Amino acid sequence: MLTGLLNRWLLLALTCLAALVTIDNDYYLSLLNFIGIHTLLVVGLNLLMGYAGQISLGHAAFYGLGAYTSGILTTTYGVNPWLALLLGLAVGSLTAFVIGIPALKLRGYYLAMATLGFGIIVYIVLNEAQSWTGGPSGLSGIPSFSLAGLALDTPRRLFALIWLMVGLILALSANLVDSRLGRALRALHDSENAAASLGVNTGRLKLIIFVWSALYAALAGSLYAHTLNFIAPGSFGFMFSIKLVTMVVVGGMASIWGSLLGAAVLTILPELLVVFHDLEVVIFGAILMVVMIFMPRGLVRGILDIWEQQKRWRQGRLSTGGRSAS
Repeated sequence: MLTGLLNRWLLLALTCLAALVTIDNDYYLSLLNFIGIHTLLVVGLNLLMGYAGQISLGHAAFYGLGAYTSGILTTTYGVNPWLALLLGLAVGSLTAFVIGIPALKLRGYYLAMATLGFGIIVYIVLNEAQSWTGGPSGLSGIPSFSLAGLALDTPRRLFALIWLMVGLILALSANLVDSRLGRALRALHDSENAAASLGVNTGRLKLIIFVWSALYAALAGSLYAHTLNFIAPGSFGFMFSIKLVTMVVVGGMASIWGSLLGAAVLTILPELLVVFHDLEVVIFGAILMVVMIFMPRGLVRGILDIWEQQKRWRQGRLSTGGRSAS
């Protein structure tokens, strides 16, 4: 098991290194950067939904809070982007704490509706507070990160930063789900009442993972703002929250590595379908339907199931051939 885990980290590191060395096209590097940002979002949402079983339809709001906190502080008040990132994390997590205390008393669809309402409120505020956010026109002129005097203002330079963040978050999350807290999350997912009867403080646990998930989203938002150097409310609306939930489900619920795969597939797929013009949405929906019908547990679990079936089939062929020969 340990060897398999090390192989995954080695494969991720080698893939990132190979991409950095071999890809010269800024478009492809930018696409990989957005996959990394989306991965941060999906990992956090997967911890909340896949492991803890708490539905959120307003996750894009925390993404927007991180982005706009960084954007406003750097463009309006001249704050250093790195400090603005930390303050964005603070705003996102503090907001999640305040919202989570009443909202997480709800369960199931009621919790989903509460988070949906919060996301809509944040979206409206971002549109209406024009003096701060720029309103529907957006906020431009957001400065890039810089490190030791080197501006991280190209896709290649940003690639190393974003994917270093992704690696750290994946490692942190993998360690979390294998810890005592991770076992408590899985117990909470299976049955809140049963988990409470075993001594798990379910209210506190749900609040912790809700804030933790929002922290990841705020981090992604800040990276997004300083990557694109422009943000607008349309990037943080309800439909993006739904897209994030879809990434979690397609990649695989309760799968850290599935979060990476789900983010990659649903970031790349729309780019590939652009050539179909008006049929793009139809084809996109059909592909998602096929995945959900034939791989209901997500791509990672589905691929592993296919691998196991092929392995058993080959073993069966070998054993049958051996008996025939004898």
